[in-house]
Amino acid sequence: MSATAWLSKKLGSGKILCQACAQSCKLNEGEYGICGIRKVEDGELKLLVYGLASVVNIDPVEKKPMFNFLPGSRAFSFGTVGCNFSCKFCQNFDISQYPKEHNHQIFGKEYPPERIIELAIENGCKSIAYTYNEPIVFFEYTYDTAKLAHEKGLKNIYVTSGFETHKALDLLAPYIDGMNIDIKGFTEEFYKEICGARLKPVLECVKYAHEKGIWIEITTLLIPGKNDSDEEIRNIAKFIAEVDPTMPWHLSAFYPMYKMLDVPPTPGSTLRRAYEIGKEEGLKYIYVGNIEDEEHESTYCPQCGERVIDRTGHIGQYVTNELDENGICPHCGYSLEGVWH
Repeated sequence: MSATAWLSKKLGSGKILCQACAQSCKLNEGEYGICGIRKVEDGELKLLVYGLASVVNIDPVEKKPMFNFLPGSRAFSFGTVGCNFSCKFCQNFDISQYPKEHNHQIFGKEYPPERIIELAIENGCKSIAYTYNEPIVFFEYTYDTAKLAHEKGLKNIYVTSGFETHKALDLLAPYIDGMNIDIKGFTEEFYKEICGARLKPVLECVKYAHEKGIWIEITTLLIPGKNDSDEEIRNIAKFIAEVDPTMPWHLSAFYPMYKMLDVPPTPGSTLRRAYEIGKEEGLKYIYVGNIEDEEHESTYCPQCGERVIDRTGHIGQYVTNELDENGICPHCGYSLEGVWH
């Protein structure tokens, strides 16, 4: 299904500027954006996948991963095809890179926003998650769905690489309750060579989304020999702490995937070392993921140190939560930061 990609601007040159993400594609008639799913047709930018979901699932919210956000609840999760990044380690490359690798073909099943909300409510979900591929590239689809979700009492989660423009965030902020933003590394070289993107817009997105009042959790996939030096890990931790030390940081294990099949999996020792570095830099909530590690994927009260949310399983999806509905620690009365109801 095609719809007008209204987050765009006609330029004096006759080109159309896509204003959804920091790639800022300037396109002539017939040209596609870097994402492969936004195209100029008949003098207008079109979103080619509006209402077309390539993947639909009901997931634990912990799988997003969001740990200080409605723990133990379910999120109705969907994505389309296409992406504005080209990460060599992408675990969902079969949908994210599909249009670019198949001569701009697309696929998906019709799931208009109304149907997504119906299914979420029918299945007892408390939130909608825009995930699996980069949601900002199907902005108009997410915007309409998120707005409707709020009207029906559901929360919204953006799982993103953090290339949203300020204009996009201004429009999304009233409806997006939580974001999991990847900080994939901390050098421009890493972003350019491995992701086909830039670091600076990601850091600006984190800061701006935080200013807009959106609850943010950060994920870093630690890849052996690529972004796992103590210096780089510490720089990421310092950046997060400067924005907000209560912003949760998910340290995720890499497994060989897509164009990085020759890189070994991340040792658990690397994740635990990064966990300790994050603590040294003052971060209050740090989590280890993609491996089973109950100690390091559970939530501890920043004030008294007691474990208040137990998590087990590969993605910490088996949850025992001692906090009350307002996130209050039963041991000391501290109000934990997060979205609890």
